[in-house]
Amino acid sequence: MVKIRLRRMGAKKQPTYRFIVTDARSPRDGRFIEILGHYNPRTQPKTIVVDEEKVKEWLGKGAQPSDPVRRLLAERGLVERGHVPVTKRAPKARKDG
Repeated sequence: MVKIRLRRMGAKKQPTYRFIVTDARSPRDGRFIEILGHYNPRTQPKTIVVDEEKVKEWLGKGAQPSDPVRRLLAERGLVERGHVPVTKRAPKARKDG
């Protein structure tokens, strides 16, 4: 599954974040596919810079945003606010025998 999530950058106790597209199994600061923008929570007001076309493209391909990313993108009007549950597959039929 492909996720859109935040990658921590910056010095100790001075965080900034990047919006990245990555495989859900990779670690927080590990390998990623593409950078979509950045977020600085320490400025007043908070700085959010996002390439909206790339975000729409990845969401169209089925990428799932993490909860913090969903909240930040909802402020920009790119996604609806609230948690959207992931649909689960039906369990496989078991063979008796």
